[in-house]
Amino acid sequence: MSISRLPAVLALSLASAFASSAFAEVRVNGPVEYGVFVSNYKDYQPGERVLTRSEQEIEATTRVPAKLGTKFGMRYQLSGKQEGDAPLTLLYFTPGVVTPDGQRHDKFEVVQKLVVGAPTDVMAYQFTENHEVVQGQWRFMVFQGDRLLAEKTFTVE
Repeated sequence: MSISRLPAVLALSLASAFASSAFAEVRVNGPVEYGVFVSNYKDYQPGERVLTRSEQEIEATTRVPAKLGTKFGMRYQLSGKQEGDAPLTLLYFTPGVVTPDGQRHDKFEVVQKLVVGAPTDVMAYQFTENHEVVQGQWRFMVFQGDRLLAEKTFTVE
């Protein structure tokens, strides 16, 4: 390698190392809670959501009832969050949700900003419309950039 290229290669190497170290600090701290979020509300109507608290109890299971109002997913604690960090990408892989316009959705993607002071983060899905209640495998994955932080597969039946 010629001497004139050395500063450029060195700068690129340092930039690459700095970028990857920024992602490396955010990680899941402790166990990931997963399952069905417990609610006393029973008579859900299409389009209806019930506001809940962040510490809502989760019944640990991968088997999810296929009924309106069911909320399921993961709750986890991230450490190393800093202002300006890359956001999380939440991927919801579905068995094929067909919306009223006839479009099939095998995946939903949500980009979520990191909240530095939040004690926990949640990735959840709630069946609020009848067309969303689809039986089969639902796979949830949490990424920051290309790094997989958490994942869980549920069976809706």
